[in-house]
Amino acid sequence: MNNGPPESPEPEDIRSNQWIAAAAYLLFFVPLLAAPKSRFAMFHANQGLVLLLTSIAANLVLGLLPLIGLLLVPLANLGLLVLFIMGILNTVNGWMKPLPLIGGLILIKTP
Repeated sequence: MNNGPPESPEPEDIRSNQWIAAAAYLLFFVPLLAAPKSRFAMFHANQGLVLLLTSIAANLVLGLLPLIGLLLVPLANLGLLVLFIMGILNTVNGWMKPLPLIGGLILIKTP
């Protein structure tokens, strides 16, 4: 778990890797290949990976529930869509804010 806010990256790091970081929410591995030394891009690659794994887990688990799963899967996907949009907005604004509920997990270390 994260024990505090991440250190702020350099403004030049944000400016040069902003769109690569935004791509992390579609394909988390893009920053791993395109900007592996960028703190900003790696932070958002981690957030994108956590969001992807949460999405897979939520759809698998809730999809296995017989009747109530039919109601909960769309709600979970709506919540995941909100988190996806929040992540994209964070990158466009140059912020390194963790996503609510799931953003504290660290699977990819930042340089």
